[in-house]
Amino acid sequence: MRCWDWFGDRSLVVIDIALACCALEVEVAAAELALTDLRPDDRAVVVVSGTVTDTVLPVVRSILARVPDARIVSFGACASAGGPYWDSYAVTKGIGQIVDVDLFVPGCPPTPTALTAAVESFRVELAR
Repeated sequence: MRCWDWFGDRSLVVIDIALACCALEVEVAAAELALTDLRPDDRAVVVVSGTVTDTVLPVVRSILARVPDARIVSFGACASAGGPYWDSYAVTKGIGQIVDVDLFVPGCPPTPTALTAAVESFRVELAR
């Protein structure tokens, strides 16, 4: 798990649960951002990127429990629906089966600019 102060002013912290190849796109989107520590009062967006397996699911749940008011982004086909591994006995068929997802970003993989647009949409929403 990594946390970024996405806009450099603590207005929105992005937490990445990086599980597979889509995680590389998240890294590219955040390449010039400073890593930060999560604070209890941070407004947060949690990005689930990659294949969620039944084995890693408890870890994902524990991270999400730490930020109960966070907006959830399902980034890519694997996080959203299991991707090409959807029929595996060990793959969760999308993070939306576990938690309410606020935004699905489609693609295999989605582009870094798609993530940037998603995060910016939450900044506007949370600023109200």
